[in-house]
Amino acid sequence: MDFARMFQNATPYILSGVKLCIEISALSLLIGVVLGLITCMFRLSKVRILRIIAEIYVWIIRGTPMLVQAMIIYFGIPQLVNLTRDPSEEKFVFTAFVAGTITLSLNAGAYMSEIFRSGIQAVPKGQSEAARSLGMTKFGTMRKIVIPQAFKIVIPSLVNQFIITIKDSSILSFIGLAEIVNEAKQYVGATYQYFETYIFAALCYLAITSVLMIISRYIEKRLKYANKETK
Repeated sequence: MDFARMFQNATPYILSGVKLCIEISALSLLIGVVLGLITCMFRLSKVRILRIIAEIYVWIIRGTPMLVQAMIIYFGIPQLVNLTRDPSEEKFVFTAFVAGTITLSLNAGAYMSEIFRSGIQAVPKGQSEAARSLGMTKFGTMRKIVIPQAFKIVIPSLVNQFIITIKDSSILSFIGLAEIVNEAKQYVGATYQYFETYIFAALCYLAITSVLMIISRYIEKRLKYANKETK
């Protein structure tokens, strides 16, 4: 096994996959945070139909494998759309990147909604009541008082979800997304260097997630220090 030679030859493949992995993960997490907050608000809403929509969404996403979801979005939805279109029209398709982004975003949003909900419910109700007694609206109380504190509470859980989303991007190799695992497979197909190549791919994931862990610990320490200063 010649690791040095493999690293040299496989680096262009793997780094290309790393770039795409970071891009799709970052975009999906951004969408997932927004979707998670909206779903969380729906679940905490007094409007029954909004609660039902949010609960069904979370139930479906959490109850089905992400690989199956990716297959449905990438292959199933375009096929369904094309059945309703004129055969002479250009066929509707999703690119692997678009399908992958939708899949990762839906998954991240569902799990983040639960994280946000637990964080909001952990904020003492007395603070919301005090804000309302001072004349703040319910929306203003949630935006200025509750959500900022909830974010501080859920930071460790959010970072953990970020890490999970980055690792889950490897599943998208099954729909042809040229991320780390797919690029590693391409190199392995040409060289048959299975062990060395997949070790390299694993190290890339480990490097990305380790950076997130370091950032998370730094933020937690800063928040603890800020809390001590305010006491």
